[in-house]
Amino acid sequence: MSTTQSDRLRALLEPLVSAEGLDLEDIEVSRAGRRRQLRIVVDSDEGVELDACADLSRAISEKLDETPDVMGEGEYVLEVSSPGADRPLSEHRHYVRATGRLAKLTLHDGSELVARILTVDDEGLDLEVPGVKGRKPTARRVAFADIAKARVEIEFSRKDKKEEEA
Repeated sequence: MSTTQSDRLRALLEPLVSAEGLDLEDIEVSRAGRRRQLRIVVDSDEGVELDACADLSRAISEKLDETPDVMGEGEYVLEVSSPGADRPLSEHRHYVRATGRLAKLTLHDGSELVARILTVDDEGLDLEVPGVKGRKPTARRVAFADIAKARVEIEFSRKDKKEEEA
């Protein structure tokens, strides 16, 4: 997608997304056979429910119909979704939303680290690195400047906060 189209789509859609109390995370236009696919990824601190995606999809569709020059001629498929369980972490708000979750960090020195995010501040993360072979977990601090990329790890046996409080 050209930068111009991306900028125009972002300028057009960001107010609609913000009005629903959501953050516009990504806009992607790709080919899906003979049609194009417009994928809009949204998120919030509380997550995104299916009904919110459906409502937003209708609002975006109406807005795009009112401004046909943004997508140009031809058919396209609109998809509005949340980032998914194994989302990449690239913005400060992503790390805040992932507090309590297990994350895989690749550091600029090439090393990798899988740890639970305990707290997030303006400079970096306080992590709990799981112990290996019966050892206790250890605390570690990682600065944002040291992180090359990060992604939430899917946990199938993760205890939710509600379960821990019960």
